[in-house]
Amino acid sequence: MEHRTGLEDRYVLKNNKRLRCGYTTGTCAAAAAKAAAFMLFLKKDIREIELTVPEGTCLHLAVEEICREPEAVSCAVRKDGGDDPDVTHGLLIFARVRKSDADGVQISGGRGVGIVTKKGLWQPVGEAAINRVPREMITRAVEEVCEELEQPCRIAVEISAPGGEEIAQRTFNPRLGIEGGISILGTSGIVVPMSEEALIASIRLEMEMKRAAGREYLLITPGNYGEDFLREGMKIDTSDSMKCSNYVGETLDSAVALGFRGILFVAHIGKFIKVSGGIMNTHSRSADCRAELMAAQALRAGADPETVRRILDTITTEEALDILKDKNLAAQTMREILPRIRYYLQHRCGGALKTEAVLFSNQHGYLGETEGAQELLRQFRAADR
Repeated sequence: MEHRTGLEDRYVLKNNKRLRCGYTTGTCAAAAAKAAAFMLFLKKDIREIELTVPEGTCLHLAVEEICREPEAVSCAVRKDGGDDPDVTHGLLIFARVRKSDADGVQISGGRGVGIVTKKGLWQPVGEAAINRVPREMITRAVEEVCEELEQPCRIAVEISAPGGEEIAQRTFNPRLGIEGGISILGTSGIVVPMSEEALIASIRLEMEMKRAAGREYLLITPGNYGEDFLREGMKIDTSDSMKCSNYVGETLDSAVALGFRGILFVAHIGKFIKVSGGIMNTHSRSADCRAELMAAQALRAGADPETVRRILDTITTEEALDILKDKNLAAQTMREILPRIRYYLQHRCGGALKTEAVLFSNQHGYLGETEGAQELLRQFRAADR
């Protein structure tokens, strides 16, 4: 009979598809710790553990890999990310529990759990990358066992994730200064498929880390193309840059909240042409009016109706640029686009920080920059020396 966790009826609808919910690494760690604590005191195996996660769902999770030692018990709960594209899906999260001489629940990280090496994260430098809510969940779960069995709560818990070292290379951890493994994460305890909130939270976390390190200005690209252009086209060290994906608006909001003084965006025209129309989420499912915006600015730059119609029929901004280059209108069209990008960036942040942009194309290279971009560029070139 298939094991039932309590999430069988939990799903979200995305593009008319039912996507199954899952549970976090923090949930796995807390459930494994609870099961191991029971087994430590009861001296018998437990194959299923009940755990109520912070958002209120009661889960029934299978317990695997039980191992008894003279003074400790370890076991694992397998991560289930549901239908979310989660690199930790299927990973076993272990908890090893033993009695301690110190009061309370002491939590540490073992193999496959990363170590914090930079300031600005939830845990101090040198601590295991087990975030605040998972730590609270682990503590509460073990305390419940001690209370139920009337045992003194002096317990040491080590969380490990064999294989986490390799998986961590496919996460944000290397950029965040978390070395040697994955982070134990989760706030609600439940994984919601295709969660934009998780990616936005990761971007915010990287910004917090940079602010804690004393950074006042951010060098941001939407993705890999921008990073490549920074390094190869502008000869700027990309080690201190970061990516915002499609979340331009949320990035600006976080920068204001964290007290940054300015942001320089280095972006492909295909992304930031949308910003020239006030679009702050540049994913195509949110808005895709690249051709319309290019055509509008080309018209302002002096394009004739036939050229405007040709631009409206393009599929990519690279095609549109080819037409503009052929008509000797590219530079003037950029002079129409760039002030509008600057206007909408400033509109979103309410003038609370300096916002500038450099635009490029894969085929045509550098396209132009907003009026204050050179001032911010000097900040980053000075930092390279």
